[in-house]
Amino acid sequence: MPAEAETEQDPVRGPGGRPDRSTAPLTGAAGAGAAAPVAGLLLAAGGGRRLGGRPKALLPYRGRTLVENAVRVLREAGCDPVHVVLGASADEVRERADLSGCVVVDNPDWAEGMGSSLRVGLASLAGTGAGAALVSLVDQPGIGARAVARVREAYRSPTSLVAASYDGERGHPVLFGADRWPDIAATATGDRGARVHLKEHAAEVMLVECGDVAAPFDIDTPPDLARLA
Repeated sequence: MPAEAETEQDPVRGPGGRPDRSTAPLTGAAGAGAAAPVAGLLLAAGGGRRLGGRPKALLPYRGRTLVENAVRVLREAGCDPVHVVLGASADEVRERADLSGCVVVDNPDWAEGMGSSLRVGLASLAGTGAGAALVSLVDQPGIGARAVARVREAYRSPTSLVAASYDGERGHPVLFGADRWPDIAATATGDRGARVHLKEHAAEVMLVECGDVAAPFDIDTPPDLARLA
């Protein structure tokens, strides 16, 4: 796996290094949300159908499981609290993975796709006081804490909509301000996740370039397992 680069970029600048006015620091009541915590929301419910039914959360990676690695990344990036959505083999994941300090929620409908896990996860954050949810996927170990921190630091208000980008292409993780959660939950179906909301609000998405510090590959098929070595 490529090592994370050392060069940092300003996460509140848009294309060409120009300041992004939509993410300028807010003041007064409107800016109060900027002090709210950004929760980490880890989607780890997949059953690994193309991996022969091996739950992705329990795949080994650098001495720990993928779910443990993903939790570590969220914490090191400054996300608090961290909620983890489990689905396939949830009992086994609870037994084998150290998820202490996390809020672990079950998605009984995980087989319907990522959308159901996103809905369950956002619902679990209601009442926590979080100003935003930073959503990450358990099967992307090439995205480390530096990339996640860039996205988290771009949070400005409960209406924030931020995504990591790789050579200008939108990817994960994605940050959703709390005011957006109801609409996202209403449109998250199947494997589309938040794609409908992101498409409808494309002009409002702040892209944070992370290609210099992260590799956004997925662990989906047996050949991909070589990336975990």
